Amino acid sequence: MPEKKLYVGTRKGLFIFERNGAGYRLKRSSHLGIPVQNTLFDERTGRLWALLDHGHWGQKLSRSTDDGKTWEEIESPKYPDGEMVNDDTAATMRLIWVAATGSNDQPGRIYLGTEPGGLFRSDNDGESFELVRSLWEHPTRKGWFGGGRDQAAIHSILVDPRNHDRVLVGVSCAGVFETTDAGKTWAARNKGLRADFLPDPASEVGQDPHVVVAAKSDFDTLWQQNHCGIFVSQDGGMNWADVTTDGTANFGFAIAVHEERPQTAWVVPAVSDECRIAVDGKMVVCRTDDYGKTWTEHRKGLPQKDCYDVTFRHALDINGDELAFGTTTGNLFVSADGGESWEGQGNYLPPVYSVHFH
Repeated sequence: MPEKKLYVGTRKGLFIFERNGAGYRLKRSSHLGIPVQNTLFDERTGRLWALLDHGHWGQKLSRSTDDGKTWEEIESPKYPDGEMVNDDTAATMRLIWVAATGSNDQPGRIYLGTEPGGLFRSDNDGESFELVRSLWEHPTRKGWFGGGRDQAAIHSILVDPRNHDRVLVGVSCAGVFETTDAGKTWAARNKGLRADFLPDPASEVGQDPHVVVAAKSDFDTLWQQNHCGIFVSQDGGMNWADVTTDGTANFGFAIAVHEERPQTAWVVPAVSDECRIAVDGKMVVCRTDDYGKTWTEHRKGLPQKDCYDVTFRHALDINGDELAFGTTTGNLFVSADGGESWEGQGNYLPPVYSVHFH
């Protein structure tokens, strides 16, 4: 059986860690000096994708057929001429933030979530991409606005493995949108969310999910770490329940859900939106085993003094009972027991943007 790996995208390159006994060791690095915003391993083809943010040179896509030993640059999608973010701003590709594959019966299907809020789709394994116009032309889209980015951006793409015509996206700031007819139409799925920064906190559009995830065994159970708390849906996003606590499990960016136990989820909290550092200067991971009714704090093996770290939205992942997360000061932590204890597997990395198991 191939060794388990961790793909760690950072501000200055991609770092691939491979299991070595009970822990992980750095196997190779690539794209050094270049921000790697995110990665995608396509189980259907064995290809590894890297989403590169070159800054001055713009957004690039790179793919590898040999697990990162060599890379091929793929032409990145562009917004068609004449497309507008709003009445005053032309649409240009500012960030490719997330990638996702279609289902196993959709060979070549790849989705990209981008800033300024467009979803792109390929049906030829990335040789070309098209803007999903039905979402781009949604009546509310020109009212979407930037959260952590200058403009609205898609950071989460969920393809239902039971029915590939059902796709959900998470947008900052707009909320969750769902199609059940292969992208012909899209509907907002934000009932029960809260946007304290809006005149109407219960507004249907304008919500700010930081990331949205689904349980593989129960795709109708959805979780999100939101700008205004933690929310769970047990009916496919039709209704969301606020499971935020008054204590530690509150503000944050990342969230993960157990693959086989949809009631179990983890968050890596920060103080608040105005103070984005570890709570009380101590790193902690919170877990719920009852759909967010109660949360437990787990600190064993994590720094508990003078810690000013935070974890970005794509920098927490799960595989079985093993979890891994990276931080903005370049630390990589892994837990083999469901988050109850942690071990550092990498230090002095560049700021970590994304962590994914394979």
